[in-house]
Amino acid sequence: MPITGPDIVVIALVVLVILVLFAGIKTVPQGFRYTIERFGRYTRTLEPGLNLIIPFFERIGAKMNVMEQVLDVPTQEVITKDNASVSADAVAFYQVLNAAEAAYQVSNLENAILNLTMTNIRSVMGSMDLDELLSNREVINDRLLRVVDEAVRPWGIKVTRVEIKDIQPPADLVDAMGRQMKAEREKRAQVLEAEGLRNAQILKAEGAKQAAILQAEGQREAAYREAEARERLAEAEAKATRLVSEAIAAGDVNAINYFVAQKYTEAMASIGTASNSKVVLMPMEATSLIGSLGGIGAIAREVFGEEKRPAPSRTAPAPAPRTTPPISSFNPNGE
Repeated sequence: MPITGPDIVVIALVVLVILVLFAGIKTVPQGFRYTIERFGRYTRTLEPGLNLIIPFFERIGAKMNVMEQVLDVPTQEVITKDNASVSADAVAFYQVLNAAEAAYQVSNLENAILNLTMTNIRSVMGSMDLDELLSNREVINDRLLRVVDEAVRPWGIKVTRVEIKDIQPPADLVDAMGRQMKAEREKRAQVLEAEGLRNAQILKAEGAKQAAILQAEGQREAAYREAEARERLAEAEAKATRLVSEAIAAGDVNAINYFVAQKYTEAMASIGTASNSKVVLMPMEATSLIGSLGGIGAIAREVFGEEKRPAPSRTAPAPAPRTTPPISSFNPNGE
């Protein structure tokens, strides 16, 4: 069947309609926003998914990526507050919140954010000393984030993070810092050693003090106990003497004999242990000692005027005559 003119017109119209439909249907991928311009003027923003526009009257103006993006900041020289030159580089993370503002408020968005970040890095780091710069990166990051985020807010941009990657001081400055750190550590070690010696001396002195106190307390306690023992001994001696005196006053000859025998024995022991003794002659027989005590008891009875005699069982027999006297003879010159 031959194609006539009307058929061609119909086919052309169908093809045109199909082309118009395809031109009016726009698919926006996830993570992007498309701006629509009508005769060059912004009208609306297309969201992800299937969208319709008016062909030949409207067109896509800008395709904005609204995902968080990374911007690498190149290395740059920074002069610190104390006139030290350092090299620093950073990385910035930003996200487009308003596609229309990001598309029409600034030209070349990434370059604008990059230059703005570099400028603020020099400003923030230049207001700090080198030591503060090297030890307070978190403070630098926070200040940079606030400053850059405030600057890009009119562009519909949100700066999420600004991180300083590396700070490199000059080599000679690094060597000087190493020597300073070594000196500080040596100083700290000497201080700690001195403190240790001081504490050791203090502890040693405290120990000696406690030892002296304990020794003095021990000597005082020993002296107190010795004095108490002497006091008890004196009391016992006084009590014994009093009892013997009472017995003598009551006419008890045995008490006199006991008292005299005790003193006689003590005198013998003293004579025997004397360092200057040469020759000692004394009666060592028990019968002689008892006889002597008996004679002394007789003298005591005569003194007290009592006629009472001790029981025969308690009286020792008189000692046999001896050629030597019953009394101890002591000659210190050895004659």
